[in-house]
Amino acid sequence: MQAPSLYSHFASKNEIYDAMFGQAWTECLGVMRAAADTSPRGRRAALRLYSRTFFDFAVSDLARHQLMNQRTIVGFEPSTQSYAISVGVLEVLRENLAVHGVTGQQDVDLYVALVGGLIDAQLANDPGGQRWGRLLNRAIDMFDQNLGNEPLREGERHGH
Repeated sequence: MQAPSLYSHFASKNEIYDAMFGQAWTECLGVMRAAADTSPRGRRAALRLYSRTFFDFAVSDLARHQLMNQRTIVGFEPSTQSYAISVGVLEVLRENLAVHGVTGQQDVDLYVALVGGLIDAQLANDPGGQRWGRLLNRAIDMFDQNLGNEPLREGERHGH
């Protein structure tokens, strides 16, 4: 489509971005649900599957990842409807993590940060390569091992 015909379907650039945002998260939701349907029984294997699935989806398209997960477009905020799809992907993750006993908000946040950080490092430093993707299983294994530890209370440090 050329720009003039796009604006016959969308009132503004932000509406175009919103449609793209919603489409990207809808695709992601389908991919993550399919992964959940084939999830292994073991927690570590399941965590690896979920992280690899999202990692591969994210790094396969830099522009899509930026639209979905970074605030690169000044003034763009997704509509309530499009944003709800992204929240739905996070809910699928929460449900799947809960099956494996991972229910704490801080644990879910740490998991999201680990996977997201490796995605960002991959895209920034080795797009199309595997430098950071090769570290994904190791990071998830460390996360899984940490889950077996008693969480620290606010203000506590290891070894004290």
